[in-house]
Amino acid sequence: MMRTRPLKVALLGCGVVGSEVARIMTTHADDLAARIGAPVELAGVAVRRPAKVREGIDPSLVTTDATALVKRGDIDVVVEVIGGIEPARSLITAAFEHGASVVSANKALLAQDGAALHAAAEEHGRDLYYEAAVAGAIPLIRPLRESLAGDKVNRVLGIVNGTTNFILDKMDSTGAGYQEALDEATALGYAEADPTADVEGFDAAAKAAILAGIAFHTRVRLDDVHREGMTEVTAADFRSAKEMGCTIKLLAICERSADGTAVTARVHPAMIPLSHPLASVRGAYNAVFVESDAAGQLMFYGPGAGGSPTASAVLGDLVAVCRNRLNGATGPGESAYADLTVSPMGEVVTRYHISLDVADKPGVLAQVATVFAEHGVSIDTVRQQSRNPGSGDAVAIEQGGGGPREGGEASLVVVTHRAFDASLSGTVEALRKLDTVRGVASIMRVEGE
Repeated sequence: MMRTRPLKVALLGCGVVGSEVARIMTTHADDLAARIGAPVELAGVAVRRPAKVREGIDPSLVTTDATALVKRGDIDVVVEVIGGIEPARSLITAAFEHGASVVSANKALLAQDGAALHAAAEEHGRDLYYEAAVAGAIPLIRPLRESLAGDKVNRVLGIVNGTTNFILDKMDSTGAGYQEALDEATALGYAEADPTADVEGFDAAAKAAILAGIAFHTRVRLDDVHREGMTEVTAADFRSAKEMGCTIKLLAICERSADGTAVTARVHPAMIPLSHPLASVRGAYNAVFVESDAAGQLMFYGPGAGGSPTASAVLGDLVAVCRNRLNGATGPGESAYADLTVSPMGEVVTRYHISLDVADKPGVLAQVATVFAEHGVSIDTVRQQSRNPGSGDAVAIEQGGGGPREGGEASLVVVTHRAFDASLSGTVEALRKLDTVRGVASIMRVEGE
């Protein structure tokens, strides 16, 4: 039988996501009540600009005093979609202390202080759910911490930022440069006026920390995630990728070491084979590829941002938390029992695609090969092109053709076998010091093979 007293919900933030949450709570009220077993009532909405007209929201519910709202004592669930570290952290903690469970979409806060928030939720016997913090509408957090709870996850490889995927996809499909693709993303509303959080990988790194922590039952903080942005990716990189049968994506990669004693989390652009499922993820979509012992390979795909998709994930958590509330129970909390070592980037095993500008004269290949050998890095393939002096044209050098002609410049592309990232980066630094190397034009990791 349905309980007649409604469960009261406080909404912190009423922007793109918050306003959509409020709209769905109103328009789908009967369905939500039937699924939960009790009505849900929007009891208050905390905003910074109360004078703004918010269609469909009773103005009497709007307040600027978020602290008073979460401390009311009659609030069952607080939905936090304001983002950032403060005041979100203090408000969530206060919500727990005053008896409310919390649904959050705050990836930055969870990546930085997730352990403390989980501890506060557990102390007060309340829920902390955050499906919307990673990959928008895609069900990912709950499958990792519930559906795969009996399995051993070894790797999580994903495209978790729609803005960067749109830009890279545009560069790949049209040959556009980075700035041109970014300008189009901004015009279409995919990129913020200040796109730094997206294009420099900060957004994806926060999501990687959350995913790694859940997947490996180990506390992984934002500071543990190696991060590189994608602003240096060029049209020439895409041409090289296509020659290898690859494309380029900004990836969040979380993986367990071969011996199972450590984990790593990283975000950076990488070449992946066109045969890999993630290579076909286009536009602003997200996808996450999970590899586990028993389930094998799984891929989760869908819209990773936007008001409606993110609100869908928030409402899914709201239903789950309200059901728990009615049953006097709580859902899964933090699982960090494994407490594995979080290794630095240098201990990651990967491959490099390196493009060098070199002097066009005999002996260059031998010098370069010697540097790789001295650092214990094995070369997979080498491709060299000679440029005719003054013309800018590249002429491929055939194997056994006697080497480059003297006096010009050449482009040398080396793809390595798998090696420790520290050895690979050390190789690159040594190459920079060679007199015959005019410059390192590009460095790109190769993943997904």
